[in-house]
Amino acid sequence: MKNKKKTSILKVARVIRSKNSGPFELTLDIMFKERRYYQLFKEKKIITPAKIAHLYGISKAEVLKIVYFEPSQAIKITLRRKIPSGAPGDTDIYGAQQHAPLLYLTF
Repeated sequence: MKNKKKTSILKVARVIRSKNSGPFELTLDIMFKERRYYQLFKEKKIITPAKIAHLYGISKAEVLKIVYFEPSQAIKITLRRKIPSGAPGDTDIYGAQQHAPLLYLTF
C-alpha cells in the first residue's frame, strides 16, 4: 500500500487570516486560490470541528461554526475566545495573530 504524500494548505489557500468576531469570538478565514480547492475542502469535509480543536488545543465545543462562503471561495471558522478582547491577559486584542495553527494543516 502506498503512502500518499500530504499537501499543505499553503499550496491551495490564497489567504489565511484571523480577526475578532466581537469581543468573545474569533473568526478564521481560509480563502482558496481556485474554486476546485474550495470544492475539494467542502465535498471531502476536510475542515471539521475535531480537526480545528486539535490544531488549536481546544474542545470541539469551542468551535462554534464552520461556514462555507461561496462568493469568496472561503471557509469561515468561528471559535470562542479564551479571554474577551481587551480583557486583562489578552495578548491579541484584534485577534489578528491567531491563524498560525491553520498554517500546519495538511490534507
